[in-house]
Amino acid sequence: MPILEGQDVTKHFGGLAAVSHVDFHVDQGEIVGLIGPNGAGKTTLFNLISAAFPISSGEMRFKGHKLNGLKPHQICKLGVSRTFQETKVFANISVLQNVLVGAFFGTPTRVSAADAAREASQALEFVGLTAMSALPTKDLTMVNQKRTEVARALATKPELLLLDELMAGLTPAEVSEAMELVTRIRDKGISVFMVEHVMKAIIGICGRIIVLHHGEKIAEGTPQEITANKTVIEIYLGEETHAGS
Repeated sequence: MPILEGQDVTKHFGGLAAVSHVDFHVDQGEIVGLIGPNGAGKTTLFNLISAAFPISSGEMRFKGHKLNGLKPHQICKLGVSRTFQETKVFANISVLQNVLVGAFFGTPTRVSAADAAREASQALEFVGLTAMSALPTKDLTMVNQKRTEVARALATKPELLLLDELMAGLTPAEVSEAMELVTRIRDKGISVFMVEHVMKAIIGICGRIIVLHHGEKIAEGTPQEITANKTVIEIYLGEETHAGS
């Protein structure tokens, strides 16, 4: 059953419709991919779900709760957490302290220092950063800053995780490790909605893919259906194949 639903979701910036009449859903226990050319509206849709931007029209619900009009911290406390296209970590504090922010402030109830520390430590262990927990976050490589951001999101105890280009800029080996991490997150019972340009990852781990173009949903289906879709090949997959050749 759907954990997240959007109906007729639209966002205007002035006269421009960045997202236009999009219907979507993410089912409990699913990994759903969101793809499309640059400027298609993918991150804008994530910003609407997480309330970074107010929705212009339409409706979104998480576990039956209407999200329209809520603030970002309220949505996080409902059980929706996210990472960002451009990694947003607190650079001058330690990796552990970054994750403690999620543990302290992302859950609906007050958390003791001991419980927050335990939650943060478990999140760091899950993403493989225990050995780096005391380091200043600014000293980490990009891939480990991304993992820090994932750990911080996990420390909020989400039921739905929005991943915005987690694998951008990673080496092939790092992409494989990130794919395994996302699968383990789903196996923990956390549904995943992910924006990604790395088609190996999208095809390899997503059960369903949604395609946006100029803010509109142009296709939805299994990886096999999407990779065989003529329109998607013309406007996106052909471009990606050409870029990689």
